[in-house]
Amino acid sequence: MPPQSDQRTGLVYGTAAYVIWGLLPLYWHLLGDLAPAEILAHRMVWSLPVAVIILAVLRRWSWTLRLVRQPKRLALVLLCATVISVNWFLYIWAVNSGHVLEASLGYFINPLVSIAFGVLVLRERLRPLQWTAVGVGTAAVVVMAVAYGQVPWISLVLAFSFATYGLVKKGVKLDGIEGFSAETVMQFLPALGILIYLGVRGEAGFLTGGAGQMLLLMGCGVATALPLIAFGASAMRLPLTVLGMLQYLAPTFQFALGLLVFHEEMPVERWAGFGLVWLALVVLTYDAIRTARSARTALATARKAAREAAGETAAALTSAAPENIPADPQSIPADPHSAAAVPEGPGAAPECAAAATECPAAAPEAARELGSATS
Repeated sequence: MPPQSDQRTGLVYGTAAYVIWGLLPLYWHLLGDLAPAEILAHRMVWSLPVAVIILAVLRRWSWTLRLVRQPKRLALVLLCATVISVNWFLYIWAVNSGHVLEASLGYFINPLVSIAFGVLVLRERLRPLQWTAVGVGTAAVVVMAVAYGQVPWISLVLAFSFATYGLVKKGVKLDGIEGFSAETVMQFLPALGILIYLGVRGEAGFLTGGAGQMLLLMGCGVATALPLIAFGASAMRLPLTVLGMLQYLAPTFQFALGLLVFHEEMPVERWAGFGLVWLALVVLTYDAIRTARSARTALATARKAAREAAGETAAALTSAAPENIPADPQSIPADPHSAAAVPEGPGAAPECAAAATECPAAAPEAARELGSATS
């Protein structure tokens, strides 16, 4: 377990990351006069220099050559870049079209969609409480669809696109900064093409909106990279269960902004749908915390048993040595079975150690349902 000071630092970083993600609707709202495609293009274009600066400071370039030599991984990076581009575009459009509440619902639903992907794609088995959470979340979508007469497609596309992004990134196996940089390289040329096209047509807000708007557009790269860097720092210091609970900060802030700042409508039907989703997340969080705690307890017990068995074995060997080792080496018995009675304990230590190696995998797996991060 990381030191307590590291956990406090990780908590600060993690909170900062999710609060920034939660407050991004305010940033996109400042650019509400521009087309979502132009905002998205600037977000991609200005993310590249930020990524290059970060890599230069950290001196982390060696991974690029390995990636270029692996076409399959490059294809997965391209798929990641495409899926997250869809997610970003729809999110920006939703914010600037008065659908912040529906966008927040998408990120509340996202952990449930990630669990469903685990069952359908990765063939994972769910615990009873996880099935309950998925069922309640599905009921929430049905309630909203019946109440509004249409499926909440904005929420579902955001949830499914981000869950797909997380699923594909498992195959890429790049950390936060490296993955962000690789995806940004893939996005750069198409985004630059969009900006050139808008400039030729005289529709580029970057050139006509004044210095303030120009700075805001340039800042899109920082707004994208900053929470990602903070999240990466927190992920190295915090258990996944804590990160999983922190992830609900972002949609909570988005929900509060939609309700209190942008004054979007919240009829009874929508409250009912949100209430069911929140209930599902409570069940999911309780199950993950309980399972992670049980795994840690089992691991501690196995380690204690292994230490005790190893200690007993060492004591038995030490006490037996003076009695069984003859002074004259020539008198050592030729029959190897004559010494078999001495090491009675060693068999217990490997057995307990094997149990200890099985348990660590349980805690990350139990906590993984809560760690679907990030935006």
